[in-house]
Amino acid sequence: MVDTMDPLLALLCLLPLFPGLAADTPSCSQSVNITGGTFTLSHGWAPGSVLTYSCPVGRYPSPTSRLCKSNGQWQTPGASRLTKASCRPVRCPAPVSFDNGVYTPRLGSHPVGGNLTFECEDGFTLRGSAVRQCRPNGMWDGETAVCDNGAGHCPNPGTSIGAVRTGSRFGLGDKVKYRCSSNLVLTGSAERECLGSGVWSGTEPVCRQPYSYDFPEDVAPALGASLSHMLAATNPNQQKKENLGRKIQIQRSGYLNLYLLLDASQSVEEKNFKEFKDSAGYMVDRVFSFEIDVSVAVITFASKPKVIMSILSDDSRDVTEVMSSLENASYKDHENGTGTNIYEALNSVYIMMNNQMERLGMHTAAWTEIRHAIILLTDGKSNMGGSPKRAVDNIKEILNINQKRNDYLDIYAIGVGKVDVDWKELNELGSKKDGERHAFILQDTKALLQVFEHMLDVSKLTDSICGVGNMSANASDQERTPWHVTIKPKSQETCRGALISDQWVLTAAHCFRNAEDLSLWRVFVGDPNSQWGKDFQIEKAVISSGFDVFAKKKQGILEFYGDDIALLKLAQKVKMSTHARPICLPCTEGANLALRRPPGSTCRDHESKLLDMLSVPAHFVALNGSKLNINLKMGMERDDCIKVVSQHTAMFPNLTSVREVVTDQFLCSGTGKDDNPCKGESGGAVFLERKYRFFQVGLVSWGLYSPCVSANKNFRQRAPPGRVPPPRDFHINLFRLQPWLRQHLQDVLKFLPL
Repeated sequence: MVDTMDPLLALLCLLPLFPGLAADTPSCSQSVNITGGTFTLSHGWAPGSVLTYSCPVGRYPSPTSRLCKSNGQWQTPGASRLTKASCRPVRCPAPVSFDNGVYTPRLGSHPVGGNLTFECEDGFTLRGSAVRQCRPNGMWDGETAVCDNGAGHCPNPGTSIGAVRTGSRFGLGDKVKYRCSSNLVLTGSAERECLGSGVWSGTEPVCRQPYSYDFPEDVAPALGASLSHMLAATNPNQQKKENLGRKIQIQRSGYLNLYLLLDASQSVEEKNFKEFKDSAGYMVDRVFSFEIDVSVAVITFASKPKVIMSILSDDSRDVTEVMSSLENASYKDHENGTGTNIYEALNSVYIMMNNQMERLGMHTAAWTEIRHAIILLTDGKSNMGGSPKRAVDNIKEILNINQKRNDYLDIYAIGVGKVDVDWKELNELGSKKDGERHAFILQDTKALLQVFEHMLDVSKLTDSICGVGNMSANASDQERTPWHVTIKPKSQETCRGALISDQWVLTAAHCFRNAEDLSLWRVFVGDPNSQWGKDFQIEKAVISSGFDVFAKKKQGILEFYGDDIALLKLAQKVKMSTHARPICLPCTEGANLALRRPPGSTCRDHESKLLDMLSVPAHFVALNGSKLNINLKMGMERDDCIKVVSQHTAMFPNLTSVREVVTDQFLCSGTGKDDNPCKGESGGAVFLERKYRFFQVGLVSWGLYSPCVSANKNFRQRAPPGRVPPPRDFHINLFRLQPWLRQHLQDVLKFLPL
C-alpha cells in the first residue's frame, strides 16, 4: 500500500523553499534613521505607511518623508533614488536687491540668529525694520525695509527679502510684479496694482524657504492687520480709516456660514487629522459662544469629499449637533480613496451654496447678506481633481465677490502639524486681501487655536453681549478683560470694578468708606494706555446698607467685611467695543445663554455649574491690567482655607469662631501657588471661564496679605514661607448676595428664578 499526502499539506511543506509564496506581507527596511533627528510611522513598517522625519528647532529634515511601497521598498517623494536622511541647518534667504539704500552683511544666505541691517540714501525715509534677525523657522523677523520719498500716488511697495520686483512706477493704476529667486516659494500676491485709495491691491509677497513654517506670533499681525493698520505702517501721513478690518466678522445683525474642510488623505496621517478635528471643534465652540446667527458645515475629504454636516440642515445651527458630527467624523471614512482632491472638497461647498441660493432666492437679502468663511485644514498636496482654483472662482462668482463685496468671503488655507506642506498650493487657495494673509503653516494645534482666535473680529458686536473677551495672543490686557474698570477719587486710584451692563459697575462697598463728594470721583472704562479709554462721572452710587466695617468690634473683630458690595450708575452709557463690554453675571438670562443652559434654568443650576469642584480655577485683574490666577475653595477645602484667620491675632483678638469673620458670604482663595490681590485691586471681578465666555462669581473684598510693597505696578512679592498668618483672600460670593442684586438691578438685568 502506497501512502499519499494531502495536496494542501504538500504545498505548505514546500512554502519555506519558496519565500515568494509566503502569505506574509512584505515590510520595508528599518534602516531609515535620520542623522540628528527622529521619525514617526503612520502604519508601522507595512506598505502604505508614511514615515515622517523631525529635527530640533533651527534644523530641518531632508528628505521630509518617505512612503513604504507595496514591494517593500521606500520611496522618497520627488526623488529618483533613496538618499541618506539628515537634519540640515536652517538658513534665511538673502536680499536680491534693495532700492535707494544699502544693506549689510552681503551673504548668499544667513544663519539662524544672524542680522541684516538696512540704511537709506539721502532724501529717502526708511519704513519697516532697520534691523532684522533670522529666526529658527527660516523667516526674518520684523517688516520689509523700504526706502521711500513719498513721490508716488501709492507708497513704494518695497521688495521683500529673496524677491525680485518688476515695475518702479507707483502712480494710480500702475502694476508691479514679483518672483522669487532660486528655490524659494512665493506666498502672497505675485502682482499688485496701485488703487485709487492710495494702497496696493492684494497681499505683500514673501519668498519663503520650502521648509519654513509660521510661529504663532507671526499669525497675530498677519491676520490682525486690517487695511487701516497697513495704511499706518506704509504711509504714516495717510489718515487712518475705521472699520476696514477684514477678518471673519462676528455681528448680531448679520448671518455667517462657516465651512470647515478637513483633509483626511493618507499624506496627512491620522494623528494630524485628529488635530484638525480638535482645532475645528474649538472654532465651532468659539463661534457659537457669540450667540450670533451662524450655520456650520463640516466636510472631510481625501479622493472624494464626505459631507458630515450641511449648511442646508437645521442641525447646522445647533452647536451640540455640529460638535457631535465633528466628533463622529472618521479618518477611516476615506481609507479606500487616499488621494487629495481639494477641488472636489471646495466644489462640494459650491454645490451647497448653489442649493442654498436656490432655496432663498438669488436676489433676496436673505441670500446676499450671508457672509461666508471657508477654513481648509490640509497639507496642501492636491494630487488629483485638477486645480482647486476653478472651484474658488465658481464660489466667488456665485457670491458675486467684487471689490465692494470682498467682506462676504474669506478662504483660509492652513497646514497644521509637521506635514510636508505645499506652500504654493496653500497660497493659491487663500484669500488675497489688503494687508492680510490667509495661508499659514503651523507646527501644532496650540498655534492653530491662536490663529482661529485672530480670525474672529468681535469689534462688530456693538450690543452688550456679556462675557466676551479677546483670547488671542496679541490682544491687550484690556481686550482680554474688557469689563475691568478703575475707580478713582480725583487722581488717586483706589479700587477696581466690573461693567455688568452698559451703564452699571459692580464694586466693593469699602471703597467708599471715607467718600465725601462722589462728584469728584471718576470711573475709567477701557484701555487706560490708548484712545480706547474714557472717564465717566458717577450719576448714582448704591452702597449696601448692611456694610459696616466696625459692626463686630465688640466681639474682638476690628474689621468686618460682610455685605461689602456696591453699584455705581455711570452718567452716560458706555459704547460697546473690544475694550469695553460687560461681564456675565450668574443667574441672569444673558449668563444662561452664554452657558448654553435651557430656558427653564435656575440660579441654583448656575451655581452648581460654575462652582462645580472643590477647587475652582478663577481669575482677578492686577493693578497693571494682567489676569492673575486663583483657586476658589469649596466644601471641606473651604473649611481648611478659612481657618488660618484665627492666627491673625492683631486684627481678630479673642476670636471665638472663624465663621464670625468669614461668613458664608465669602469665597476663599490664596492657598498653594495662588496669586494674592493687592490693596488697590479691591472691588474687581473674581471670574472664571466656561464655554469661552467669562462669568463673575465674586468680587475682591479683603485679605491677610498684600503682595504689592512698592509703587511699581509690575512688582509683586510672594509671602515668605512660614509667614503667620499665611496668605488668604476673601471675595464676596455673588450667589449669596442675590436678593440685594435683584433689588437694585431688576430694571437692568433679567434674573432667573432662585
